[in-house]
Amino acid sequence: MRERTSPSGTPLRDRTPSGATARPRTRLDLPLPRRARLLPEWDPEAFGRLSERIARFLGTGRFIVWMTVVIILWVVWNVSAPSDLRFDNYPFIFLTLMLSLQASYAAPLILLAQNRQDDRDRVNLEQDRKQNERSIADTEYLTREIAALRIGLGEVATRDWLRSELQDLVRDMHEHDGDGPRGTRTVFPPEHHRGRDMGDR
Repeated sequence: MRERTSPSGTPLRDRTPSGATARPRTRLDLPLPRRARLLPEWDPEAFGRLSERIARFLGTGRFIVWMTVVIILWVVWNVSAPSDLRFDNYPFIFLTLMLSLQASYAAPLILLAQNRQDDRDRVNLEQDRKQNERSIADTEYLTREIAALRIGLGEVATRDWLRSELQDLVRDMHEHDGDGPRGTRTVFPPEHHRGRDMGDR
């Protein structure tokens, strides 16, 4: 504890952290400072795109043609050129080293490109699966709605049913008519030629 005196002369006390748990207070509204790294930093996405471009080029016929031309020129130069101008004498140890170095870098780049392609395929398959699930759910919903409409329409009177019912009603009226012989009375008489309401006056 440290003691301080106020302008009036009374002692003031400040609480200062002490012990093994004492740490300086950090502000939560400020970002933490970046820690220094010994290794260089790079963008994984940019490196992945570069690896895919290299792997795509390695898998083309153009790369094979250029590589064949370079090897032929390398061998021809180191066989037919003067001895003081040759940089890789037979058995072409430097050429073997370069080809091994190229293969050692090409294999991881191709694997990295394949891994990225697998990740994309996995995401696409997941999206396709979700889309199929939504399509199946929509189809089932439409099937239930159509079944409900068919059930509802089964209880609705259709035109053919009304026509048959009216025909049965007319037939019953003809059969139970006592004013004249059966089938001689017209249920719906035609309109008068002089007008519709002339007979009602």
